[in-house]
Formats: sequence, C-alpha cells, structure tokens
Amino acid sequence: METITTPAGIELAFDRYVGGDAGTVILIGGAFGERKFPKMVALAEQLADTYRLTVVNYDRRGRGDSTDTPGDYDVENEIDDIAALVEAVGGSASLFGWSSGAGLALLAAARVPGVRRVVAFEPPFVVDHENFVPAADLEVRLHELIAAGRRAETVKFYMTEAMGMPRYVTAIMRFTPMWKNLLATAPSTAHDWAVMGPYMRGTALDPAEWSSVTAPTLVISGEKSDALLRTGAAAIAAALPNATHRVVPKLSHNPNVELLAPVAGEFLTGTTNSVHPDREADR
Repeated sequence: METITTPAGIELAFDRYVGGDAGTVILIGGAFGERKFPKMVALAEQLADTYRLTVVNYDRRGRGDSTDTPGDYDVENEIDDIAALVEAVGGSASLFGWSSGAGLALLAAARVPGVRRVVAFEPPFVVDHENFVPAADLEVRLHELIAAGRRAETVKFYMTEAMGMPRYVTAIMRFTPMWKNLLATAPSTAHDWAVMGPYMRGTALDPAEWSSVTAPTLVISGEKSDALLRTGAAAIAAALPNATHRVVPKLSHNPNVELLAPVAGEFLTGTTNSVHPDREADR
C-alpha cells in the first residue's frame, strides 16, 4: 500500500501495479467499492500484465484505508482527490470508472489537467422515466442515516432507494460474507450520491454540460445489465464530444473481468489483441 496526502489533507491509499511502458490508468470504484474488492484487483492485474499499463487502484475517500471529511459531501472534493493522484503519478493518466466511479471519472476529466483517456463502465445516469427514478429528497434521508451511524439502514436505503434494488436482495445480503464490507463503506455512499444525484432525475443530459470532456472516451455497458444502465450509457456517450458506446455480450454490472479487461485495455493502449471475447459481435 502507498499513500498520498492531498492539498485538502485527505490521505488516499492505493496499490500500484507496474506493468510496463503503456501509460498509467487510475481505477475509480463505485458505491460500496474499495480497492481490495476482488474484481478491482483482478482488473488491475490484467491491465498491468496483459496491456503493460501501470495501474493505480485507490480507495476513494471514506473507504478502506483512505480518510474522509464526515458531513462534507461535495463532488469537487473527489475531483480534487483525483487531481492529486494524477499529479502524484507524474501529471498524466487515464481514468477507468465503474458505476458511480464512472460518473466521477467523466466529471474529473472535464476539470483535471493531464487526463488522457476515459473508460466509463456503466455510469448510472437516469435519463427518462421508463425504469427506476430515485426520490428527489433522497439526499436528506441518506445524510440523516449516516449522521446517526445507522449503517445497516444506510446500506438498505441506498441500495433500494438510490440504486433501485429489490428489497428482498438487500435482505439476503445480510447473510452473505460481503455484508460486513457493505457496512464498512456505508457512510461513503453520500459521496456517490454527490456525484450521481444531479444526473438521476429522469431528465435528458445536456451536451453543453459535458462539452469540456474532450479526452477520448469509451462508455461500456453489458448486454446482460439492466435496461436502465444500458440506456444511461448510450445517453452519456451521445452527450460527450469524443465518445464511443460499446455493448459487450455476456457482460453484466457485476462483470466477468475476463470480458471487461480486454475491451478496456485495448482502448486505453490503442492496441488490438488477436483473441478478443466479443470479436464476433464487432463484425
């Protein structure tokens, strides 16, 4: 584990995977995610080993070994964290974001100098009322639960009211090994909402708001993911000035890294492997 202290005094913990000379990519996890999440580790290893990338897999503030500012939930804080990481790795890096981390990657790309490329895996933009739309006052209740230290209720509330999961799913999760990790990261969901809340209102995205995201961007969605995620991915790709949307067969929001890593790795490095998990779908 390595750490840096940001200008704001936040200590960010990260693991660095040195793969070669193909550049650096910073991995940005989503809600309840942390750098030790097995699929983030597997993705980091594959991007380093196969695509010669140096991968920085970090804990967003309030997760894992990174510190936080309880009660201060502003997306600009997390953008500043990413800027500090980019500077720490030499002033130039690409970004890979998953779910709300993908939304954060796109927002950071508009403001942080030195962002070369962006891969956004299923950012949860809610752009119509065809599926689930979170309540307008969700933030108030979320902050109340976090301030009261009611972590189990925070997990259930965020999963059902912000992410649209059925209640029976959260009931089952209480009896799984992952429950303790969900409880540990529950307070950080306020940061996820600060990132995505303004873009989950069921309204169309405004291309003018995203016009400064000029870095080449690949938006990925999975064929097996919910329609809401596929619709949101297509919408943000259309709103960005320099983006492509790719639907990967057999992929879901809980991804098979063997399917996700080649798509991301090829885009980040501008290469093409002879063996590709969805090459047939490209023809």
